[in-house]
Amino acid sequence: MKRKELLRHLEEHHCVLKREGGSHTIYWNPRTGRREPVPRHSEIANVLARKICRALEVPDP
Repeated sequence: MKRKELLRHLEEHHCVLKREGGSHTIYWNPRTGRREPVPRHSEIANVLARKICRALEVPDP
């Protein structure tokens, strides 16, 4: 899955950019208070995308 698609999906489900790290972007779900790093690769494996969504408690892409 493309990184831009994943970020768009997270933002559609009310997740916000918390901060930029060295090699990751941290997204935060204000509804649950959970944070999760998103790697800065142009392609993100589907398994990893599902793991990020589940950790942030949003539906799978």
